[in-house]
Amino acid sequence: MNTAWAVSSPCTTGCVAHGVGPVPAGTALRRYAAFGAAVTGAFAGRGHGALADPAALRRRARAVLAALGVRRLGGDGELSAPGRSGTLIVANHISWLDVVALLAREPVTPLAKREVGGWPVVGGLATRAGTCFIDRDGFRRLPEQVATVRELLRAGRSVAVFPQATTWCSPYGGTFRRAMFQAALDAGAPVRPVTVSYRQDGAPSTVAAFVGDDGFVPSLHRVARADGLSVHLEAHGLLYPDAWPDRRALARAAQDAVLGPRRLPSPTDPAPSRCGHAPPPSDHARPASGLPVSGLPVSDLLPSGLPASSPPSSTPPVSGPRSSTPPSSEPSPALHLPPRRLHA
Repeated sequence: MNTAWAVSSPCTTGCVAHGVGPVPAGTALRRYAAFGAAVTGAFAGRGHGALADPAALRRRARAVLAALGVRRLGGDGELSAPGRSGTLIVANHISWLDVVALLAREPVTPLAKREVGGWPVVGGLATRAGTCFIDRDGFRRLPEQVATVRELLRAGRSVAVFPQATTWCSPYGGTFRRAMFQAALDAGAPVRPVTVSYRQDGAPSTVAAFVGDDGFVPSLHRVARADGLSVHLEAHGLLYPDAWPDRRALARAAQDAVLGPRRLPSPTDPAPSRCGHAPPPSDHARPASGLPVSGLPVSDLLPSGLPASSPPSSTPPVSGPRSSTPPSSEPSPALHLPPRRLHA
């Protein structure tokens, strides 16, 4: 496997914990029963596209969250922008619940790695919901995959992607891969950055994180036992493609909106040793030099804002274009979790 494509996260199951005491066993059993009923109802339709009907898809996604006792926060407004093209919805990735939460807000076409289709329960639901599966076993198919997303956007279908390409235990980890932003540029489609976070009794929590070598069943068990769990979707202002010179700048703007601005690493920085528990260090986000918008070099598999082979420039920070619509008025909660020792 090409190492540039193999994205990893330092988060492990050691990151994951209940923020408050779990619910009683009886409550968890009732949630399992409700979850089973919600999933059975989703599979009751005929054909792989049975859930593609927007009303049915939203209803089933909300039923899954309600069955597990997960409250939805952040409003019910649609994430897509009005217009002839669809919207590229980009979000950070924490849990398998992320997709369910997005579909409960607005029925969109999720983009997922092909392995997700084989996951218990969630894989079947994803397939029937019309998920666009892609292969991540190499970069040679990347132009084809970008073209698929471009055509979906041109056809008026909004697509949800997770540019971190892996899961982190909190909203602050990772960086955005920029390849799929080319699809938005080619289609002339707006980009909607969305920050996904989880809380228990109003405090940030990692209990829903699906990281490391975690399995679906243990993760489902934690979620079913979680008390006061809620998922918050914070929609940021739209980014219109004509305001950005290339996919690198567009990806960096979306990353800064979702994860918060951060500075580029310095050669004197220590080796990274923390996961996404804490907000990253930041200063002014510096737009990187432009790349040709035609073709997809291997550097598109690298984090946005990092050059493929040259060290960071000493050019002073320069403010980039701003989003064309104002962000949500509700501020993002800051995570203040205790430091954690990473496990090998």
